[in-house]
Amino acid sequence: MKANKKSYSGLWIILVAAIVLETISCIQYFYSRAGIRAEAEQRAQSELRRAELEINVVMVEMEAAAKMLAAEAEQHIDNPDSIAAATRMLLQTIGNVSSAGVACKPDLFPEKGRWYEMCSSRQPDGSIYTRQIGGADHDYFQTEWFHNGLTFNGCKWSEPYMDEYGARTMVVSCTYPIRNKRGEVVAVACVDVSLDYLQRMSEYLQIYKDSYYFIRSGKGLDIVSGEDTVPGRNYQVYNEDIDKTGWKISIVIPEDVIFADLNRVGMIVGLLMALGLALLIFMVWYIGRSNKRLILSIEKNQRMEGELHIASTMQMAMLPKAFPPFSDRPELNVYGMVDPAKEVGGDLYDFFVRHDKLFFCIGDVSGKGVPAALVMAMTHSLFRNVTAHEENPAAIVSEMNKALTEQNSENMFLTLFLGVLDCKTGRFDYCNAGHNAPVLMTNGQWQMVEVVANLPLGVESDFEYTMQTAQMACNDLLFLYTDGLTEAENASYEQYGEQRMLQSLSAMTDTRPREIIDGMQNNVEVFVDGAQQSDDLTMLAIRYQTPAIVMRNDIKQIPTLAEWIGGLDIPNELSMPVNLALEEVVSNVMLYAYPNKNGQVFVEFARNEMPDPQHPTLIFTVTDGGIPFDPTSQAEADITSSVENRKIGGLGIHLVRQLMDEIHYSREEGKNILTLIKKIDNN
Repeated sequence: MKANKKSYSGLWIILVAAIVLETISCIQYFYSRAGIRAEAEQRAQSELRRAELEINVVMVEMEAAAKMLAAEAEQHIDNPDSIAAATRMLLQTIGNVSSAGVACKPDLFPEKGRWYEMCSSRQPDGSIYTRQIGGADHDYFQTEWFHNGLTFNGCKWSEPYMDEYGARTMVVSCTYPIRNKRGEVVAVACVDVSLDYLQRMSEYLQIYKDSYYFIRSGKGLDIVSGEDTVPGRNYQVYNEDIDKTGWKISIVIPEDVIFADLNRVGMIVGLLMALGLALLIFMVWYIGRSNKRLILSIEKNQRMEGELHIASTMQMAMLPKAFPPFSDRPELNVYGMVDPAKEVGGDLYDFFVRHDKLFFCIGDVSGKGVPAALVMAMTHSLFRNVTAHEENPAAIVSEMNKALTEQNSENMFLTLFLGVLDCKTGRFDYCNAGHNAPVLMTNGQWQMVEVVANLPLGVESDFEYTMQTAQMACNDLLFLYTDGLTEAENASYEQYGEQRMLQSLSAMTDTRPREIIDGMQNNVEVFVDGAQQSDDLTMLAIRYQTPAIVMRNDIKQIPTLAEWIGGLDIPNELSMPVNLALEEVVSNVMLYAYPNKNGQVFVEFARNEMPDPQHPTLIFTVTDGGIPFDPTSQAEADITSSVENRKIGGLGIHLVRQLMDEIHYSREEGKNILTLIKKIDNN
């Protein structure tokens, strides 16, 4: 009886222990399931926020494009034929636009008919097709987007629809009203965005096997449809609203996929329970104590990694990467780089050429993470959009500042330096918005560019920014940087500083942009000596090289001078006297500078519009490596005496002196350098 009692007691103990163990296992399973569900939700929400950010960036860019198109159309509202060029230029400037159009109210231009909608659309081969598509078969007066543009005072997004006449694909339209000089709405600017890019999100929104996503408009229309659900299979649905469009994007994940790993763990736990109650009790106790902390740690790391990855991807994708960037412009040599710190920041630089002018900028967003990356993306988009129609740096910065201030919900600011370099003349207009002053190398000497500090962007919307002007000569180099350079610290918390930066620049013998930036980066690395980088390091270098011609020491090369002069930016009436003067100087060099007849003659041109653009100066520099000879040392020719009494020679330099305003000679590094200057009075 005692043995039986002991057996029964043991069985009761085992039974109670098994019940307790099972209860603990169930509790553990419940908490694990909740943790995995929360992890799945966090993962889905992170990817949904990433998709929302990508869509919002495109929407902000499209709204700016619609406003820009409306502004351009308002300037030419009385000339319907000029509207086509505005729509076409918009597509050439902004790559995400599938089509752009200006739709006019009925009979706005009687000579064009009742319907007049000028549209430019991007073709499959990348070309742009511009035409008038309004008509009885395309009565755009009845469309939702046209009604939105007439009735809504600002940007308005349409429901998705099939554009049969413009982009010929599913699109959404952003509209903006166009007003005449009396303030009346007379037309609608429409920018279409193809929905094809939404399909590409499936590559990173399919975060689990058999998961899928769909997007619905504010009225419940399917923009991107997902797969059909399987009857009897449970699903988890996670949603995110896209505020600008009213859309809702959702990820659908089968529950059995989410909990597949948990189910396998349950089987293992069951086997372990069969092997030994004590071991199972210990495992349940241990897992229950540590699993919660593990899940929280994983979730925290995933959130941080996700935000940093998004911000880094957005930042690096927008920066120019191809160097040298302008193979068809020998006068420009540009190079830039960004070396990010461990935390993602908001440094940026950008540049492009339009109408023989180099537009460039460098900036630093306050703060870190996704908010800073989003401000950087908006700044990059605004820079491209505003400079597409504006050339004054102060006006460009003012417009960017107003847009950033209005949308600055995170109370972040941005320091920026923006410049416009005339590739033909070397005139350099710029505007500084609280950024570090650049450094300019002229004749081998480095000095800080004089800047008016101004306020950073995003602080005060109506701040009046000041434009400044400088002149860049041949082989001048402009070096721009962010405070990640001057504020780099070593282990002793000593900063690199401006003085050390200037010393490093002055010590460099190779002044090509890439070598300058590589050298500065190496100097900073040596200075910090392994200390942790605390801020992003961004540098941009621009070298300006004026047009030049190189000729062999052959008198037969003289005719090429006239062709070269014909392509320079000089008044037509000066082409002949300039050509005569240069032919006289170059022919004299070819005949006498090289006794052995082997050599070269270099002729360089520069146009200086400083300090008065109404009185620019043409500068021609003739360089040869021949024997030393100073033509300016010759006495003035006496043209009043008879031919018999006049000394031989001197008439050539006399002619040059009569044709040009100034002549200067120097002998440097074994070369003869003759500088000819001609002044222009535009008045």
